[in-house]
Amino acid sequence: MAWDTARTKQLLLDAAVEEFAEYGPEGARIARVASRAGVNKERIYQYFGGKEKLFVAVLECELQKIAAAVPLVGDQAEDLGDYAGRVYDYHLLHPHFVRLLAWEGLLCQDRVVAQCARTDHYEEKIAAISAAQRAGALTGAVDAGQLMHTVIALTVSWFTMPQLARLIVPAVADAGAPAQRAALVEMVRRLTA
Repeated sequence: MAWDTARTKQLLLDAAVEEFAEYGPEGARIARVASRAGVNKERIYQYFGGKEKLFVAVLECELQKIAAAVPLVGDQAEDLGDYAGRVYDYHLLHPHFVRLLAWEGLLCQDRVVAQCARTDHYEEKIAAISAAQRAGALTGAVDAGQLMHTVIALTVSWFTMPQLARLIVPAVADAGAPAQRAALVEMVRRLTA
């Protein structure tokens, strides 16, 4: 029987997502990834070359997933509150993604995974925001890139710093995801109007 390379790679990537989200690139163990995937750990070295390259592959794969799942094109940019809500929903369903980004930021500051592709991706979003600003749908008082960064920061803060939300806005934090999402959407709409 022929070895299903694509399936094996996907099993390893899926297992590595959880491992890296939980332990980060430094604490992750190849043996645990292989065990979770039910694959010999030598396949990781064969397919990915080692732990660091596996982390890069995981992050690239997860970045592609969120880019496809939560676009910001054309008229969508006219309501950044809606966009923030859709990003919030994605993170609620895929909490590992924010943890992967946090690990990247903490440990890989001098090397950004897929930097050129990510820059291009964000430039497209910024262009859509700029067009919405020119159309008068969003404030022009703030740079489009700064608006994009602010929306991302506000959105991920619910997942990366929940303790601050509980301390600063306990009623919203304790009310759960629907209330947090509603507060986020309203805040972004007010900030960008």
